[in-house]
Parts: sequence; C-alpha cells; structure tokens
Amino acid sequence: MRRSFVLMDLVAVLVFVGIGRGVHGHGLGLDGLVSTAWPFVSGLAVGWMLALVRRQELVSLASGLWVSVSTVALGMALRVVAGQGTAVAFVIVALGFLCAAMLGWRWCLALLGRRRPAGRTS
Repeated sequence: MRRSFVLMDLVAVLVFVGIGRGVHGHGLGLDGLVSTAWPFVSGLAVGWMLALVRRQELVSLASGLWVSVSTVALGMALRVVAGQGTAVAFVIVALGFLCAAMLGWRWCLALLGRRRPAGRTS
C-alpha cells in the first residue's frame, strides 16, 4: 500500500517537471526529464523518510506537508549545487503546485474515508 502512496507523490513531481519542461520549450526527452527531476525526487525521498521517522500516518495532511516542503526545499538546494536555476518565481510555483498535488490526493482520501458508513472496513 505504501508503494502506491509514494507513487502518487512521484507522479506529482514528474507531472510538475513535465509541464515545466514543456512550457519552457526544453522538450520531454528522457535525459532532460531525469536531469530536471532528480533533485525533486531526492527531496521527495527525504520527505518520506522524515514522515516515517516521525511515525506519521503516511497519508495524513501533516505528512503531506513535510513531504511537499522537503521536496521543494531540498530540490531547490540540489538544483543550486548542480548549477540549475532557482528563480524566486520558480520556487513559488514549485511550492504551490507540489503542495496542492501532494496535499490534494491526501485530502481526497481523507474525505473518502469520512464518507464510509460506520462499521464498514473495506
């Protein structure tokens, strides 16, 4: 089950990277996607580790906040180390998109969980 949750966050990162590369005319080749995505995927991995170490429920909004902020913060730091850009507007867009995506699917699951009839576990 955890793998599917990690996959949801990974999809959010890859969609963000794909949209950004497409909008800026950088193409969607595999090498370009990987070079743009790796800093954010690294931040995502650290965010998930933080959530696990803190023993948070992995689909909670709190864990989603840790994961999304970690993804952007570490992703931007690694982009600096790699000589890639980190304009203020880019940081704001990344934080907005990734927070919305990573908190969004968790929020939807929380709503679905509340709608289940009492006594039903499946």
